[in-house]
Amino acid sequence: MERVQTGVRLEKRMLKVLKAIAELKDMTLGDLFEGIVLHAFEGKAPFGPQTLKEIDQLKTLYGMTLKAADSHNLKERKR
Repeated sequence: MERVQTGVRLEKRMLKVLKAIAELKDMTLGDLFEGIVLHAFEGKAPFGPQTLKEIDQLKTLYGMTLKAADSHNLKERKR
């Protein structure tokens, strides 16, 4: 297995929530991403009930209001 460095653009509040989850689970952000993707590829939920509660709290803390349906509408802001 070989890992590569990549540059990924994410919505700012989403990144804050993801970093906090990784910190809570004592893992790197990359490990968290890999786990989420591997679960998704198998049609499995990546988080259990307790983690979902923690995610809801973090989303509130960081003001993240995006839902899955928003994923098709996210656009890069012009500067």
